[in-house]
Amino acid sequence: MLIYNVYCDESCHLENDGQKAMVFGAVWSLIDKKQEISQRVKDIRERHGMSPGFEFKWTKISSSKVQMYLDLVDYFFDDDDINFRCLVIPDKQVINHKKFNQTHDDWYYKQYFNMLKIILRPSDQYNIYLDIKDTRSNAKVQKLHDVLCNNAYDFSRQVIHKVQQIRSHEVAQSQIADVLIGAMAYKARELDANEGKRAVINRIAERSGYSLSRSTLYKEEKFNILYWQGEH
Repeated sequence: MLIYNVYCDESCHLENDGQKAMVFGAVWSLIDKKQEISQRVKDIRERHGMSPGFEFKWTKISSSKVQMYLDLVDYFFDDDDINFRCLVIPDKQVINHKKFNQTHDDWYYKQYFNMLKIILRPSDQYNIYLDIKDTRSNAKVQKLHDVLCNNAYDFSRQVIHKVQQIRSHEVAQSQIADVLIGAMAYKARELDANEGKRAVINRIAERSGYSLSRSTLYKEEKFNILYWQGEH
């Protein structure tokens, strides 16, 4: 049995936040690769003169820091041990909760499973980590664990071993996830005002070989994208 760590995050996930698009995403790797990945990300940070406590975040990208973020993207694509998957909802206005007799939270958990389901193999085991968001985070984590296990027929929790919160600034893989998810959300929202962010998106498109504006093949392993088409 192989054991994987999966680091999840989302962008613009609230129902009425005024943002058109929404993205769920995850970076995952074998558990024994955690220290090596952390060191490589630390090396990038140090090479660009940043303090040890600096956190890679999409919102921090600027023209002055763009090369450091390009180096982070290149590292992700150069390392065969790290993978990325995201689910993009291009327009939240088309979500019809009433038709399917569901709340936004119900729908949220369904889409988390849709994002994660191609990552999960019944022969392996997964530790799933989510960034702490708000005071409801703990209840949401427990609910997500229940939903994932039920949908995956993992009633004994042998496959999805745990789902828990982390502080993203302490985990390198979570920071990589934040940057990749942020790039996909920026692209989906059709923004282009930030030159540094445009450069990062272009590098991701170049390295992945995809336009980032439509779904990849289902079995794409390195940089997997699913554009949600509805209905539920």
